Amino acid sequence: MDSQALQKPSPRQAAHDQAPPAALVEFMSQGWLERPAERSAHPQLARLHARRDALSRTFPGEYLALPAGCEHVRANDTYFRFRPSSDFAYLMGGGEPGALLVFEPEGARHRTHLFVPGHNRGTAEGFTDRIHGELWVGRHRGVEESGAYYGVDQCESLGAIDEYLDDLRARRASVRLLRGVNPAFDARFEERDADAELATHLAELRLIKDAYEIEELRKAVAITKRGFEDVIAILPLSRSEREVEAAFWRRARIEANDVGYLTIAASGHHACTLHWTRNDGALDRASLLLLDAGVECDSLYTADVTRTLPIGGRFSPEQRTVYELVYAAQQAAMEACTPGNDFLEPNRRAMSVLTQGLIELGILRCSLDEALGSENQLYRRYTLHNVSHMLGLDVHDCARARSEQYKYGTLRAGMVLTVEPGLYFQPDDATVPERFRGIGVRIEDDVAITNAAPENLSAILPSTADAVEAWMG
Repeated sequence: MDSQALQKPSPRQAAHDQAPPAALVEFMSQGWLERPAERSAHPQLARLHARRDALSRTFPGEYLALPAGCEHVRANDTYFRFRPSSDFAYLMGGGEPGALLVFEPEGARHRTHLFVPGHNRGTAEGFTDRIHGELWVGRHRGVEESGAYYGVDQCESLGAIDEYLDDLRARRASVRLLRGVNPAFDARFEERDADAELATHLAELRLIKDAYEIEELRKAVAITKRGFEDVIAILPLSRSEREVEAAFWRRARIEANDVGYLTIAASGHHACTLHWTRNDGALDRASLLLLDAGVECDSLYTADVTRTLPIGGRFSPEQRTVYELVYAAQQAAMEACTPGNDFLEPNRRAMSVLTQGLIELGILRCSLDEALGSENQLYRRYTLHNVSHMLGLDVHDCARARSEQYKYGTLRAGMVLTVEPGLYFQPDDATVPERFRGIGVRIEDDVAITNAAPENLSAILPSTADAVEAWMG
């Protein structure tokens, strides 16, 4: 038997790959033209430097290690499209698989040391490594170009990481690691409370968006609107939720990086399932389509918008009744999106409107105070979720922030949050009049808190019942 047949593939090769003989490796190492290095800087480098400086001042004298993340297996030896860690992107403006940014203490501040995939054309890795080989995945930015582009003090290839981290451990350096991003780095260091403090601090830095970030969110919303209009255009001839998902995704890939999260294209009673992403149901022209979808820009900032659309073009009386109640609740919540209010105030106002409506519809048979009371919260059978979460690089942004800064914190200018009340009348809920069963409605907008009135970034998408019907037309 040929000795090559006995060789097992490496984790970066497929089971059906053939190991290259030495002569082929030698042949592949020669005859490549030199490509001049591009030394352009990231267009937002000044902002990114300011962010890194702010992080440096918070943790003097300590090493900070922030991975960009790694590829995740989709099936066997194929991978999902890579997206860098949001915290890494927040500080660097992007990132490649396997990259690691280290803040090294230097006096009262830090120097930045970046490890990135190096060029490997002309090596065996370049044509045999399905994960990092440049003939498999395309040209990396490389060490020299990455150093200039990201504006770091030192840049090396990924091959230098092991020795570098071993040295940190041998010296018992104080290292805070952003955990949960790259398992290979998690395994190198014992977990400490200090790691969680780093993640929390980054999350809280991200609570306040600057002008550039808000403009990127506006851009994401504008493309999202065009995605919704693509859906509306294909609805008359579409038969399945998958066609809806595909129409929106097409726009996201044409004009941006991707969708910011799995699209919810929920028709009929599927709209009563909050995160319906199977999207395998049929479209019924008498039903509603709850479309919860957002485009993620190339900068990785994402929109998060929901509109509930009458598939046939017009709401039935029952659908309109539910829709207008949800819309009224959303307007009440919007009015509470002002600095100084606590984060949960928009939710309280929306729930009060929804609960009063449920009582008037005869669905809740009790007083408003009884239904809203913390010991009962009976309205939650039909509302299921609160109305807001932070929005930014992640669709559920700043998730590691402390509760006192986020959930129980105070709204401040620069925060961006969703406002998304909903009513969901399950098809098998005997407490709901039959004419309303199976109706699910959510209306969601992206709102920037300002020192003046709140800015509804997604107001460019129609949202009143009449405006939605006109949009459908």
